[in-house]
Amino acid sequence: MDGLGLLEGALPATTGAMPETLTRHLKQAAQRLGFALVGVCPAGDTRGFPQLVEWLERGYAGQMSYLADRRDAYRHPNSVLDGVRSLLMLGLPYRTAEPNEPSGGTGRVSRYAWSDLDYHDVIHARLRALLVELRQHTPTARGRGVVDTAPLMEREFAQLAGLGWIGKHTLLINRQAGSWFFLAALLTDAELDYDEPFRADHCGTCRACLDACPTGAFPAPHVLDASRCLSYLTIEHAGPIPRELRPGIGDWLFGCDICQDVCPWNRRAPISSDDAWRPRADENPLELAPLFWLSDDEFRQRFRRTPLWRPKRRGLLRNAAIVLGNQRHRAAFPALVKGLSDDEPVVRGAAAWALGQVGGPEARQALDARLAREVDRMVRDEIIAALQALNPPESPQEFQTGEGAF
Repeated sequence: MDGLGLLEGALPATTGAMPETLTRHLKQAAQRLGFALVGVCPAGDTRGFPQLVEWLERGYAGQMSYLADRRDAYRHPNSVLDGVRSLLMLGLPYRTAEPNEPSGGTGRVSRYAWSDLDYHDVIHARLRALLVELRQHTPTARGRGVVDTAPLMEREFAQLAGLGWIGKHTLLINRQAGSWFFLAALLTDAELDYDEPFRADHCGTCRACLDACPTGAFPAPHVLDASRCLSYLTIEHAGPIPRELRPGIGDWLFGCDICQDVCPWNRRAPISSDDAWRPRADENPLELAPLFWLSDDEFRQRFRRTPLWRPKRRGLLRNAAIVLGNQRHRAAFPALVKGLSDDEPVVRGAAAWALGQVGGPEARQALDARLAREVDRMVRDEIIAALQALNPPESPQEFQTGEGAF
């Protein structure tokens, strides 16, 4: 996708525009590119850095070790662009159709992933176009566009740029757009005309997002324990999902929108007409059983350029098995048996758990047959636990874990 073509009407290059003029041109260009929310703030030390350190020390990042590995880079946006003076903070709305209720055998996909495009690719193209606009007006200016992969606390700077406040669910909320938007930033060493920070907090006493989370991922308002968050578990978490959290996955195959769905401020969020977010009809919701028959190449062909590529085939099949287990969807029995023989241990383990939830003599037969030849210790433990769920043993010695199981 070439965002350059969206910048019709760009003005000729100058030797260097005044901050007010440059800011006005950049904001106009950003809006032409689809960024409905635009604000500007100065670069400075990250005020929330001590809270980030505490959050990491509490283990709330889960397996996202890259956050701790570059922790100090979050102190100042200089780590993203040396000599940065200004940040143009941007919001790109993505709310389109309303989610359809999943039936047995289908799974929910987070709204932002319904289209054929990865939002990173779309937004980076538009940021490159915005950088061209910057250099047309100030040729010597340096800049860098980022979308949630750089060590930058985007929500804090977005609030400083006047775009909204950080809600109790830790997402930025705008009074007009709610929270259904992507955040991005253009950093530059040019001086811009800065907006007033957004100082109010309009969440009040509302606890809708905190109370709706099925896994209790909010230990306190404004604090997210990512290791319990459905979005983290279904996308970032690489291994088996902890058994006690699997029921909370519910119907969610990829991501989670619960805390945003219940937010009163999202009732008035506008519908985006941006073609980039046009939803696929087959991902709202998505059929789960066919996924188990996709080869690596077929999976890559279908999902490579979409957000669903992030957990890879093994992660998505793991999630699909858990959803089918939560639904106790008997028609998915062949798909789960297929998953029980998958090359990936994490898929086999999830399929075993799901068969234990679906139940029935066929499930026990399939689990018994797999246990007789399974060599992976984790998968063996999952199979034994599933068999215990189907037919609890009369004594603790009836089943054994690991090698030499009953």
